[in-house]
Amino acid sequence: MESTGSQPTLSEPQLTQAEAFARIRLLRSPNIGPVSYRQLLARFGTAGAALDALPDLASRGRGQYRPAAADSIEREVAAVRRAGARYLFHDQPDYPALLGELDSAPPIVTCRGRLALASEPCVAIVGARNASAAAVKLARDFAAALAEAGFTIVSGLARGIDGAAHDGAFPQTIGVIASGIDIAYPPQHTVLQERIATEGLLVAEQPPGTEPRGRHFPSRNRIIAGLASGTLVIEAAPQSGSLITARLAGEAGREVMAIPGSPLDARSLGCNQLIREGAVLVQTPDEVVELLQSFTGAPRSRFRVSDSPGDFDYAELARLDWGEARADLSGDIAHLLTHAPIGIDELIRQSGASAAEVHMALLELELAGDLARETDGSVRRTG
Repeated sequence: MESTGSQPTLSEPQLTQAEAFARIRLLRSPNIGPVSYRQLLARFGTAGAALDALPDLASRGRGQYRPAAADSIEREVAAVRRAGARYLFHDQPDYPALLGELDSAPPIVTCRGRLALASEPCVAIVGARNASAAAVKLARDFAAALAEAGFTIVSGLARGIDGAAHDGAFPQTIGVIASGIDIAYPPQHTVLQERIATEGLLVAEQPPGTEPRGRHFPSRNRIIAGLASGTLVIEAAPQSGSLITARLAGEAGREVMAIPGSPLDARSLGCNQLIREGAVLVQTPDEVVELLQSFTGAPRSRFRVSDSPGDFDYAELARLDWGEARADLSGDIAHLLTHAPIGIDELIRQSGASAAEVHMALLELELAGDLARETDGSVRRTG
């Protein structure tokens, strides 16, 4: 394990500085996402041991592998400190419990501000960037009323509905950004983002210095949906990012709500579509309060609630005898995969292997760069 001159600021003493550094390095290594990160920790116990095992694992998937360089992590840690931010790891006590329920929960985030806001009752408010004046006022008024009722408002700091929601709830608000913690986006919200970081809570999954890219926004949206017990959509066009957030909330078993609009306005079509597909129609903040105060984990909305099978226990990977596992299983699994996503349960059925063996083979293929994981837990071939 390389020595490090600058170390991440931790929130809990039981996670050593060396292990925290190794965890950041593991997550920043090529082809490692939230699922594979947790599988590796479950299999090897520590990030340091997982890093040592990565080249061998990738070779089993017929790939070459080099983990993230230690000096690049040194620079990242220094940048987090310069930004006045801190790291939060998935197994620390102050990691938001609702967010941690997601299979794809971010293992590490950086944050600035009042972390306690993320453990209070939260509602996400999202919607169109090019929102109408009436919808912007509606978002601001709803956010103010919900904050007054004791809810923290979560949104993505985009123009339009997001910005109005943050403004109405301030300072009882959480901004989740698609960039690094030190990058303000959009530029028009530089002042608002700094206010949230100072008096509310600002959360980023991407490393500092990362400019937002298209692929980062769905990842940001899953955090917005994951932090809240319910997501409210106010104006959204079909195929918009707001509908992605609503879908992710539904798949996580959270409440999905929408405010209806005129069928003559394209910005209302997404909300009307959500309602038609099972989202709860709401027209007042009191209706949102009533829904979420009585929320017990069984949403009234029927919008795309996931019927996924039971979770795989990652501890099975630690108990698996890799010497006895089918040596060429990763090749067999690769043969079953196409570019169309498929559920892991189906791969287990068709391969005839155990769940642990299939998850191990998928991990090997992912490290080799031949597999991608979708937000709903399915997998597809990339090579």
